Formats: sequence, C-alpha cells, structure tokens
Amino acid sequence: LGAAALRLPVRVTTLAPLAENAVSGSAFRPGDVIRHYGGITSETTNSDAEGRLVLADAISYAVRELKPDVLVDLATLTGANAVALGKRTGALYSENDELAGSFLAAVEAAGEQAWRMPLPADYVEYLGSEVADLFSAPTQGAGSVLAALYLREFTDDLRDRWVHVDMSAPSWADSDDAELTKGATGWGVRSLLRWLATLS
Repeated sequence: LGAAALRLPVRVTTLAPLAENAVSGSAFRPGDVIRHYGGITSETTNSDAEGRLVLADAISYAVRELKPDVLVDLATLTGANAVALGKRTGALYSENDELAGSFLAAVEAAGEQAWRMPLPADYVEYLGSEVADLFSAPTQGAGSVLAALYLREFTDDLRDRWVHVDMSAPSWADSDDAELTKGATGWGVRSLLRWLATLS
C-alpha cells in the first residue's frame, strides 16, 4: 500500500503466509512429514516452528508461479533473532553481496536496524532427515541461521536474488522507546519503501 501511495514505478506482489500456533484435530503433530508446494518434504518435530513451514510454501509458490526479479521475505520467525541481536535489530540473510548491501543501506536510511548474518555451509548437514528431504527445525547450531538455511532450500533459481530478514525481535516493542510505542512496530515497512525507491 505504501509503494502504491508513493507511486513507486516497480511491480510488487505481496504474499502473506500466516500461521497460528493452535491445537486442533487437523494440526500437524511432531514427527509428521509435510509435503510443500513444489514437492519438497519436511520432517517436523517442533510444533512451535510452524511459521517456516507456511513461509517455505509461499517462497516456492512465488518462485514458480510469480517469477519475480527479486524475492524478499520479512518474517517473525525465531526467538533466536533476539538472542543474537537484541530487541531492535533484524537478522538479514542473503548470498548476494550487492543486494544485501543495498537493503542494509535502505534499513539504515529508514532509521531501522538490521545486521547481515552468515549462511555457513557446515550447518547444512543439520537439515538432513532420514524420512524426508529436509528437517525443518534442527536443535543443533544457531536457530535463526538454521531457519534461513532451511528457507533457502525453497528459493530455486532465485537463490542469489533472495533476501530473508528474521525480524521477530524488532517487530514488537515491550515499552515506549524513542519513536516506538508499546506493541507492534511495523518494522520493515520504512526500510522496504526506501529500498523499493532505489529500484525505480
């Protein structure tokens, strides 16, 4: 809506993969194997890591059906984001140095905070499963990093044109703080608009 209001000359398609952590007869159970959009399967043993499952579907759908030039996802994904970077900073992941740099510059210009995190090759083995293509929520390694590596598996041809921001920590303010009021912060909106403006 912000991009439209500013009449930015870029095509933006937004997907909102939403998940509610609630119990029901149709909820997945620990140990279930889930088949995602596009056919990849995930073994899941952590019912609190439901967000990455629907986000993986959305990423795969976007790549296959929408064919974007660039893929950006902002997700309130892990508590590990706050453990690593505190309450005001998002964790940014990308294999593309230029893309990561331009996005981080927009974040800074917008007055928000993000820090680029690594995608270490030696963590990929933790995603291995004996019963599925991937294990969705390994207990080894750093939680935010592993979630990003898991999502990367769904980016296909857009792997080098993908930015993931784990913004669970800065998405919520526990108290009034500077320009923020207690509650949801809308983190990322200003940064995205700044970044989109640089593409026109």
